[in-house]
Amino acid sequence: MTAVTFSREDVREGLKSVYDPEIGINIVDLGLVYDCDIAENGDVLVTMTLTSIGCPLGPVIVQEVQHALKDFEGIGEVDVKLVWSPAWSPAMMSEDAKDELGMW
Repeated sequence: MTAVTFSREDVREGLKSVYDPEIGINIVDLGLVYDCDIAENGDVLVTMTLTSIGCPLGPVIVQEVQHALKDFEGIGEVDVKLVWSPAWSPAMMSEDAKDELGMW
């Protein structure tokens, strides 16, 4: 068995390559990623939300999350758990994302 060589911070950094196609900001800075758990075997569970329950691009974003992590050394299965509580709000965005969208 290969030892896991990546951390939660590495996963979050990798997820910054996934953008919400409607907003044009990455999902980490948007505040959509709530948690990431890494199992000893390299499986990753990303707990996240979407900007709205009816987001038509939700399946695309989930697929992009899985794709963004596939090249990590020692990665196992990548699963995405979509949750709706707490509900996403613009207050969850990073300062960089707020600046990019012109929100003060």
